[in-house]
Amino acid sequence: MFHLQSLELLHWDYCQRLSLPLDGAIITVAGPNGSGKTTLLDAMRTLLGLECSGGRNYKTYARHANADTAWLRATVENRPRNRQASSRPFARNLLYSDQVTLACRIERNGGDWKRTYLMTEGDVPIEKLAELPEKEWLGIEHWRKRLEGAGLSRAIARVLALEQGQTDRLCEYSPKELLRLVFDVFGDQEVLDRYEEARQHQRHLTEEVEAAERELAHGQAQLAQLDARVNLYRQYQAQLREREFLATEAVPVLSWAEERADVATRLRELHRQRVHHAGEARQRAEYRQKLLSLLREQQEAAERVRQLDAERRTALETLNAAGAAEKPVEQLVKQADELQALAAVEGDAAQLTQRVADLEQQKAELAGRWESVGGERRKAQAALDGLEGQRQAPPPPEVQRFLRVLRQENIAHHVMADVIEITEERWRAAAEGVLRPSRWVVVLEKPGDEARAMQLAERERYRHYLVAESAEAPSRPDAQALLAVLRFSERAPAWLLKQLAQIRRVDSTAEGLAAGGEWITPEAYWRDARGGRSVWVDPSEHQFGAAAVASRRESIERRLATLDRELAQVAQQQSEVRRQLDAALQAGKGHRAAEELTRRSEEFAQARVQLPALKQARVEAARRWQQLEEARDKAVKAHSNVEATYRETQNRLADSERAGEKYEREWKERYEALRARAAESGVLKRRFPPRWIRAESVADLRRRYGNATQARLRNEAIERDLAQGQWETDATVEEKAVLMRATVGGQQGELEQRKASNEAARVAVGNARERYIDVLRATVRRYRKNIVELGALAGVEVHADLPHLDNDDTVLRQAELKVGFNFDGKGQIGLNDGEASGGQQVIKSLILLVGLLKDDETPGGFVFIDEPFAHLDVRNIQLVGHFLKSTRAQYVLTTPITHNVEVFEPADITLVTAKKPAGARWAPPIGVLQRRVEAGI
Repeated sequence: MFHLQSLELLHWDYCQRLSLPLDGAIITVAGPNGSGKTTLLDAMRTLLGLECSGGRNYKTYARHANADTAWLRATVENRPRNRQASSRPFARNLLYSDQVTLACRIERNGGDWKRTYLMTEGDVPIEKLAELPEKEWLGIEHWRKRLEGAGLSRAIARVLALEQGQTDRLCEYSPKELLRLVFDVFGDQEVLDRYEEARQHQRHLTEEVEAAERELAHGQAQLAQLDARVNLYRQYQAQLREREFLATEAVPVLSWAEERADVATRLRELHRQRVHHAGEARQRAEYRQKLLSLLREQQEAAERVRQLDAERRTALETLNAAGAAEKPVEQLVKQADELQALAAVEGDAAQLTQRVADLEQQKAELAGRWESVGGERRKAQAALDGLEGQRQAPPPPEVQRFLRVLRQENIAHHVMADVIEITEERWRAAAEGVLRPSRWVVVLEKPGDEARAMQLAERERYRHYLVAESAEAPSRPDAQALLAVLRFSERAPAWLLKQLAQIRRVDSTAEGLAAGGEWITPEAYWRDARGGRSVWVDPSEHQFGAAAVASRRESIERRLATLDRELAQVAQQQSEVRRQLDAALQAGKGHRAAEELTRRSEEFAQARVQLPALKQARVEAARRWQQLEEARDKAVKAHSNVEATYRETQNRLADSERAGEKYEREWKERYEALRARAAESGVLKRRFPPRWIRAESVADLRRRYGNATQARLRNEAIERDLAQGQWETDATVEEKAVLMRATVGGQQGELEQRKASNEAARVAVGNARERYIDVLRATVRRYRKNIVELGALAGVEVHADLPHLDNDDTVLRQAELKVGFNFDGKGQIGLNDGEASGGQQVIKSLILLVGLLKDDETPGGFVFIDEPFAHLDVRNIQLVGHFLKSTRAQYVLTTPITHNVEVFEPADITLVTAKKPAGARWAPPIGVLQRRVEAGI
């Protein structure tokens, strides 16, 4: 590094113009307080491109001179350190003379001041410098780089910029503050600060990225809103298109297609009806032929009945005659048997008495049987008398009582037994068995009467159902259902109609099992979901229809005949028992049966001979009469069946003829109406475009809407949605969404790029600072080496602990440089532990200060120290002076005027300043004292 040789000031502060020699190792500037010592140091600092002390700056000093231009000029040495020309301090600036002039020109620049710098070879005065062209003058940054190339490193610049009092107080720094000062002087703190600035910049970038993310989120939210609006707009347009499509195509085409299909269906239905009507006509012809056949069969059956009646009467007469012939003979044989039995016991009074008792008992039993059979006959006769003049069988008494109560309460009603007619006698047993539980179900004409009717039924304890809801019987039930053989004159419960419709008529159980489901046979064997059972009802209990009355009457008549025969038999037995009893009683009175047997033996023998032949004749007559009776019953039954079939066929023919007449009246009208509708459909078809009415197009419409009604409902729903819904109608919303999507996409891409760049920069800064930690460690080691060497020159043992440095903010903030000093072998003392004397404090500070300045690569240099001897005694001043001499640096020291001349002892040049007198324009000249150089030195 170069040394200062001279300094010239022109219009600097209150110095008009002066030149000062500086060609010495130690230059002491002495003067009273306020005489310009610091002003002189600030001039040197300004010339070297450094900041002034105490908050001052070059503008303050230039303004005090009240001149347009102020000059600072110095000459410095530029001798090579070895034989190579490149070792000259200013060789990098292409200056190779032994002496170089450094100049600073401070000029007014409007209302401000501006400084420029110049370096040139040799000792060039200010007047010549002022003549140099403007292009050769440099700005402050270029000037500092030029001086740095000449050896004025940043570390030396920072040491020279230390303010008054800081140079001798370095030992008062804490270890942490000292380490910061070392980093600051050697430029490492600036690097660390730049790293921190870089990280701060990254944090700012992160914040910007976060702001960009928020902006992107806001943009995405806006885009989402625009997308929602676009969706609403598209839905709105779709609704408009669908409404137009429905109104112009879907509804008309579907209506036309449905009308066309309905017309076609109805025409096919008319055709089926026509075919069915033709079948009905053929069926009516068959009915007529069947009626003729049935009429012949009915006549034949009636003739057969008449014939059998005549034969039966003849057989009955024969039977009666045979019975009349047999009876006297049989009575004689019985009398003979009785006399024999009486003759066997008439000699024994006990046996006779027992026989009388037995006969008395038989007489009593026969009397009781007569009363029982007579009572049954009276009941049967009463039942037969009750049927006289009746079209229907009467109900039970409890039913009659309840129906009478309903009539008294004016509740219109009917029971099922009064409204059902069985049309086929073959299925009467089956129908009676199924309908038996429902005979006395009461059906109300008005559902509103249900509450009153149920109150009455509860009071009367009516055990049968009372129904308010009823239905009409179907006009065309299934032909195989039990319902098909029933005719209803009034409404019936729906559940009963459903039950009857589910029961299938079969001829046998085998056929029913093969068919499955619910069925019934003509003999009333019924199979339902629970299983099979017989529901046979005795004909005397038949209830439904006028035929039921005839069936009941016939059954009662047969019962009466049976009871009459039984009564006749009982009467005959009573007569025999009375005769035997009379004979036994006569025997008790002395009448002898043996005598009578002897007297009438020939008569009794003849009777025994005649009785078998007479009995055989009676049996044959009875058998013949029984056969004729059975044949007559079958003929009557056949006649009844034929007659019932005839009536049924006649009714069916009448119903079919009425239906045919009605069909003929209605068919032509319906056909003409359908032809008119078909013509209108054809006209409408010609109005549609062909593609609308293609089969696939109509099928697609049906898949979408189902039918015309659904399409109209859909159109109405769209109209309501358009009228009541919130829709987007702005046609530019799609363009806005496209622009916003492009903007958001650009923002997103830029954000991703910035994130990647920021992350790369963060990693790079972290890695760079990680590597720079080694530089910091080298700086600390270098400074430790400097202060150890300087301590050795000063006779002080210096020890420094290297701090722990790592790429961590906390570690770097807490790092400390602990330095210890050992004066005169008295032991280690710290930086500011209160154990060092004042001189030792100054020496410690100077060691720490010069250690900042010392550079092995650029030896020499200079240091500005403001009042290093303040408050020191003579011995300490000598120690400090000895230390300063022992170093190879150039020192510019300041000291106030003092009586202790030891402060001037180490100085080679002493500059004496004086205060500016009051009222004077310029300060007095500075005095110069230069030590004589001894010979040989």
